Amino acid sequence: MAATTKRSAKKSIAPTSSSPKATDGFTAEERAAMKERARELKAEARLAKDKAAGEADVLAKIGEMAEPDRKLAQRLHELVKANAPTLSPKTWYGMPAYARDGKVVCFFQDAGKFGSRYATLGFSDQARLDDGHLWPTGFALTALGKAEEARIVALLKAAVG
Repeated sequence: MAATTKRSAKKSIAPTSSSPKATDGFTAEERAAMKERARELKAEARLAKDKAAGEADVLAKIGEMAEPDRKLAQRLHELVKANAPTLSPKTWYGMPAYARDGKVVCFFQDAGKFGSRYATLGFSDQARLDDGHLWPTGFALTALGKAEEARIVALLKAAVG
């Protein structure tokens, strides 16, 4: 009788054809981003030693973007290079990003990445933007004028401290 109980217990936990697959819950875009991140992790050692290779990867990603996000990303790249030269360009989940000591400080997510209606400039917890108990870490971008560029420059300078 004990053997019968153990067998039925084993059968009850065995997967069935109606059980969800491991990838359920992630969109195709999210799975693609995770695969891109896995490739990026393999290239980390090369990029850590070669800032030019990281920049080439970022420029290639920017080149793949649709307008107007490509123009936003190009200008943001110029702003980062000019105002936060200590940050190293790299890709992060397939997005242009800028890191300090290998850790992402800020990144640009084009609207097409996850089917959003706007591009995003994001900052990680590595950015030194702390201001009290609440501060923004993501900014929607639809256009870059002088006022937006000035605000981004101030954020970049604060982020690198």
